Amino acid sequence: MTSPQSRTPLIDMVKGVACATIVWHHLAFYGPMSDIAHPLAPDLMSWLYEYGRMAVQVFLVLGGYLAAGSLAPQGVARFESASQQIARRFVRLVVPYAVALVLAVVVAALVRNWTDHPSVPGAPGLAQLVANALLLQDIVGEEALSAGVWYVAIDFQLFVCSVLLLSLVRAVSGGRVAPYVAWLGRGLVLVGAAASLLAFNRQPQLDMWALYFFGAYGMGMMAHWAVRAPRAGGWVAAIAAMGVAAMALDFRGRIAVAVVTALALVWALRSPRWRQWQGFAPVVQLGQMSYSVFLVHFPVCLLVNSVVGHVWPQSPAVNALGMLLAFVLSLMAGRLLYERVERHVPSWTTALRWQAGLVGTGMLVAVTTSHWA
Repeated sequence: MTSPQSRTPLIDMVKGVACATIVWHHLAFYGPMSDIAHPLAPDLMSWLYEYGRMAVQVFLVLGGYLAAGSLAPQGVARFESASQQIARRFVRLVVPYAVALVLAVVVAALVRNWTDHPSVPGAPGLAQLVANALLLQDIVGEEALSAGVWYVAIDFQLFVCSVLLLSLVRAVSGGRVAPYVAWLGRGLVLVGAAASLLAFNRQPQLDMWALYFFGAYGMGMMAHWAVRAPRAGGWVAAIAAMGVAAMALDFRGRIAVAVVTALALVWALRSPRWRQWQGFAPVVQLGQMSYSVFLVHFPVCLLVNSVVGHVWPQSPAVNALGMLLAFVLSLMAGRLLYERVERHVPSWTTALRWQAGLVGTGMLVAVTTSHWA
């Protein structure tokens, strides 16, 4: 779905590093292994706990960059049907997502009566399962079934907003392909990103909506157009000006990360040397399967946390090794999900079957565990 010029080994390298950072953030955030191992490296644990989450901003910028390459590399929508684009995106997202959530529900049920820790989710209800299956959990106030589920919902919302905005521009222009049409579409993205950075992103109660995150995503789209432009100065100035204005108004470290990421992308991908760089193969591969690793790492970490924390509750060294083991197993599980599920183009039938399987499995687990209790 992305153009050849959009996807490069450098993009996958950055995604791989960001993915690994998110996994380690969750390992530090969700105990008990991190609680027990903390004395061995308190500064590192505290940094991962507090700042590791900012790697999400890198994914937001990259998501916008790749969306622009897929939907409108020149600023004009190159797709015919908005509904087809949205439906295809939803299906591609939710099939591996539903598989990972089934695993999360099952693992949580296995360890719930064994591990008394706040990181273990409670037994799910029907409304919670349906909301998670439809990516609506935060909007309707239901608890997520796994860590990072909110990001999948936001990614889908951001993609939908981009598709609808570009479709609106094409409809207003009567389908004409002219320079002013491209500038209108790109201008609306710029205005939307500025509104998000200066207003919506300063309202924490809006963090379940795309408007809260569109600043970083929009800067990613602008970065793509800057890379393709004959001269990138105008785009670079716009990204920098928006970032400086947003942080002067209300300094947010996450916005600083997004601005630096967008500007670094423009600089690197306009350089033939970096654009042609093949990167380090293992990190590139991690970037390619980062979505699957992101989806599946929580149940893997939850299981390892429960076993190691239960058997060796007093050993910092063993629990530190347990964190490393959880990371390695997360990569292995992510690769399996990527190879067996994500790489295959799913159909609506497959998506509906897995969503129904998620709801059915969740209800079966809830009934079974309540009976055992």
